[in-house]
Amino acid sequence: MSVLIFIDHAEGQIKKASLEAISYGVKIAQQNGTTAEGIVLGNVTEDLAALGKYGVQKIHHAADAALDHLDAQQYTAAIAQLAQSINADVIVFSNNTTGKAIAPRLSAKLKAGLVSGAVALPDTANGFTVKKNVFSGKAFANISITTAVKIIALSPNAYKIEETGGSAEVVAYAPTLSASKVKLVSTTKASGEIPLAEAEIVVSGGRGLKGPENWGIVEDLAKALHAGLACSRPVADAHWRPHNEHVGQTGGAIAPNLYIAIGISGAIQHLAGVNRSKVIVVINKDAEAPFFKAADYGIVGDAFEVVPKLTAAINKLKGA
Repeated sequence: MSVLIFIDHAEGQIKKASLEAISYGVKIAQQNGTTAEGIVLGNVTEDLAALGKYGVQKIHHAADAALDHLDAQQYTAAIAQLAQSINADVIVFSNNTTGKAIAPRLSAKLKAGLVSGAVALPDTANGFTVKKNVFSGKAFANISITTAVKIIALSPNAYKIEETGGSAEVVAYAPTLSASKVKLVSTTKASGEIPLAEAEIVVSGGRGLKGPENWGIVEDLAKALHAGLACSRPVADAHWRPHNEHVGQTGGAIAPNLYIAIGISGAIQHLAGVNRSKVIVVINKDAEAPFFKAADYGIVGDAFEVVPKLTAAINKLKGA
């Protein structure tokens, strides 16, 4: 028996969410007294052996250019073959876009129970129970998995990255795959220096900024904090900002360590996408804005006065 961890990457670089999944999977392996192994599909530029410092002991690498881009059916087949060959009884994904495309397919293929959006290690004291978010993060549920093979998709930023030292054994892996039914026509890269899903800090703006011409104060604060940029749905719908920055129930769901909302009222639809943030700071001149009820810290004031002063104070603290 073993724990198999899917290690996702983008443009050859291992994603932060995958490092969290590795640390999580390694801990499960330690709980069960078994080994933790990883699988990487496609070419990468990073030293995979170095991932051993997070505790993974062996990495199976299918360095096939045909797997450089996500094809959920191909990825599912490749992971299923390896899981069966190493007799993996727990398979771990990150609950990101890639994981959401593969994990359910793999669950059906292996007849394995699946918990998506896990936020804690499994409780194995009496069976195998996994805690997850439900109702857009407003509650938790404890789900018991009784199948022989168990699949867990870990919520991003729900488990800390832990370094234990060491080096992983990297072995070539060549799955037997049928011809792909997916043809990549083009790739459009999302704008922004920091991918929103990977950002530890996110600065977000809403209609309170009055127009795209005022977005500079949000960008300046994000730059000072080395943060990702986000926005509310009305801002994206008005084309002030690209839709890939929209967070909320109908946009992206994020869980940064710090979320700063500027000029956002905090409708329930927006909260559904950000309420898993560790700390929420709200800046709004309307003291009755609903967002203040969900905030850890709130500043009642004009964003055009508060945000530049906050940015200046951060830059001064940094010595910039």
